[in-house]
Amino acid sequence: MSRPAVFLDRDGVLVEDTGVITHSSMAHPLPGVAEALMNLHKAGALLVVVSNQSVLARGLLDEEGVIRIQRSIEDKLMSDGAPRLDGFYFCGHHPHADLEVWRSECDCRKPAPGLLLKAAKDLEIDLTTSFMVGDRPSDITAGHRAGCRTILVETGRHTAPPILTWQAFDPVDPDVVCKGLKDASRYILEAAKW
Repeated sequence: MSRPAVFLDRDGVLVEDTGVITHSSMAHPLPGVAEALMNLHKAGALLVVVSNQSVLARGLLDEEGVIRIQRSIEDKLMSDGAPRLDGFYFCGHHPHADLEVWRSECDCRKPAPGLLLKAAKDLEIDLTTSFMVGDRPSDITAGHRAGCRTILVETGRHTAPPILTWQAFDPVDPDVVCKGLKDASRYILEAAKW
């Protein structure tokens, strides 16, 4: 039986977007995130992080390093009362990647919906009852393309221009704009029909 999910961008939604994060000491959870995650978990939503990780394409980290930082972020959130997250999906591809192994025009780098579609298949997620929460137009477009409702939060780089991409895309408007994940979780719990 399919379940709803809340898909979450990492930098600017869960942790401060301070630029390229290459060490766990650089990842600082945003206020209210742990509480928001617990409330969504208690309501029955799967919590899935979907993140573009250009550090891979640039050769600044390997996959183990990306996963290690994610585990550290989850540990910090759990120490603040958050539940364990249900999934972490990331894309390191870029057609101009410094490392050849990541040099690709893929369907998983947001604004493409591939990360969400893979998670939906792996975790039996009902995309039509799910939400994508992000701080950039590429997050919102990926969520829209996957068939989710979308929420733009103002805790990251929401005013920055769209991430450069080789894919032609017209950014779409989010279904709602919230100050941060805590406000977004309140909106989800009121709007969802779970």
